[in-house]
Amino acid sequence: MSGILLLVLRLAMALALYAFLGWAVLTLWRDIKRQSELMAARRIPGIRLVQEVDTERKSYEFTVPELVIGRDQTCDLILDEKTVSTEHARLTYHHGNWWVEDLHSTNGTLLNLELLSTSAVLTSGDELQLGQVMLRIEISGNTNASSGVDS
Repeated sequence: MSGILLLVLRLAMALALYAFLGWAVLTLWRDIKRQSELMAARRIPGIRLVQEVDTERKSYEFTVPELVIGRDQTCDLILDEKTVSTEHARLTYHHGNWWVEDLHSTNGTLLNLELLSTSAVLTSGDELQLGQVMLRIEISGNTNASSGVDS
């Protein structure tokens, strides 16, 4: 009799163990699915850089999380101006804000007429000066489109 009871207890323990493991895997799967849905819903707000040259207005719009501005052909925004370094500044979106940092440019990067020495948060209406080029920053609402350039 004790042998049958011991077998039943072992089977019950094995069944309980498998039930617990199944519940744990199901809970983890649901949590991962929920987190991936939250990450998919998170969007980067678009940023527009407006340059006014004489009477002409150029508008550059981006929705990528990082962009480099400079004269080099590999830059996301190419500014054909001799006072702009090959890789002058980097704009990145992280921690819910757009940030700007100078990439050790020759003529420096100014944010609202103040020389950047560290990364700084950008807001709509800020003026970014790279060499002799002045860009006005406009940050739009959330969007999910790809990057582009409008002239």
